[in-house]
Amino acid sequence: MTPTDMVLVRPGVYHDSVALMRVSRSMRELPGVEVAVVAMATELNLALARDLGFELPAAGPGDLLVALRGGDLEGAAAELDRRLALLSGARGREAGEQSPLTTRSAARRPADLVLVSVPGEHAFAEALDAVLAGLDVMVFSDGVPVGQEVLLKRLAEQRGVLVMGPDCGTAVIAGVGLGFANVLRPGPVGVVAASGTGAQQVTSLLDLAGIGTSHVLGVGGRDLSAEVGGLSTRRALRMLDDDPATELIVLVSKPPDPAVAGAVREVVAGLSTPVVTAFAGERDLTAAAEEALRALGRPVPAWPCWPARPGPEHPDGPQGRPAGPPRAGREESRGRRGGRLLGVYSGGTLCAEARLIVGRGEFTDYGDDAYTRGRAHPMIDPTLRLEALSRAEPGDVVLLDVVLGHGADPDPAAALAPALAGCPATVVVALVGTEDDPQGLHRQAQALARAGAAVFASNAQAARYAKDLP
Repeated sequence: MTPTDMVLVRPGVYHDSVALMRVSRSMRELPGVEVAVVAMATELNLALARDLGFELPAAGPGDLLVALRGGDLEGAAAELDRRLALLSGARGREAGEQSPLTTRSAARRPADLVLVSVPGEHAFAEALDAVLAGLDVMVFSDGVPVGQEVLLKRLAEQRGVLVMGPDCGTAVIAGVGLGFANVLRPGPVGVVAASGTGAQQVTSLLDLAGIGTSHVLGVGGRDLSAEVGGLSTRRALRMLDDDPATELIVLVSKPPDPAVAGAVREVVAGLSTPVVTAFAGERDLTAAAEEALRALGRPVPAWPCWPARPGPEHPDGPQGRPAGPPRAGREESRGRRGGRLLGVYSGGTLCAEARLIVGRGEFTDYGDDAYTRGRAHPMIDPTLRLEALSRAEPGDVVLLDVVLGHGADPDPAAALAPALAGCPATVVVALVGTEDDPQGLHRQAQALARAGAAVFASNAQAARYAKDLP
């Protein structure tokens, strides 16, 4: 059957961009559907659809764009309607009650926190309304100019509220996860993070050691830059210091500006709550988690790892935690000497940490803004990383992260395992998550190990293992 195109514009129909990316991906998995674009009709998304060869009618950023190509489009269109109806129902609108149409009107209702997830060019206005209403705000959106970020955070300091972000992908407030967040047991450790995946690594390791988390306050990756000056970091530290449930604070960041780091350390020195710092380049994330355990008087466990086990499943031993690191398995037959070491990452801080530890190779952070414009984050959509795996050659070593939790791919091993099993390179996986995550840490680890990967719960340990392979 010759593929045909179907293009629809639904004026005034809005859905969250991440939710629409999930719909687009699921539509592409339907029989007969070759291409599916379901997105708000922003200039970027219109350009992407045109690049795919669709002829588009006039549409604006407040309209929903649907562009399908394939054989059975009537069936696909009916399924799309069903899935969009589910999204509309998920908004939680009560019968007879108009949902707020703006942040300002929503702020009039009882609330403590505003979550902003709109295109970056519109995020400032929504976040500003939240700050002016005296509410803390998490700005999930990226692409916000740094000048607007500074203005928001200075105003927030005057109003006594916290701005988390922009580009804040992870937060946990009193056990409630926002953005990409793991399921963590409650406990005494509070985290201030200028790195989402860095916070996830530290809190997941602590959870595996039996230590819970009070709050994770993301501040955005630029907060400790010279331009922003650590405005939200300093406020978040003071907030956790005032929190009776927090006995220890862990501060996680990409490499900070030296002067800003000095100013933050002055704040830390004046707190009554002890602080463990994990600045990239000074201490790896696993070492920070271990220092936190020691500060709490708790033993440091052997972090879980799963050896590559291609073929039928074998028992992993007590709780799936072998006594030693995985040994090289089928890679012995792959002639790996002289090959490349490739870092194929979804988390920027995890990627930077691994690059520093390994000290060589080609590392790509597919979660960088350059790769996520117009497409879902690689924690949701594995397409770009699957393509990278397909380019690996015999003799290569591939090091990648898999991050679990709410917001992430509901079953990353399902897509990755076939690619790993067919990959001619030696594959090492840093698996970040907890047993209570929807995907299940142990279940994912076993599936990845059966596909032939050596799997580590510690990104630093995974990087050192990959580094030491011949």
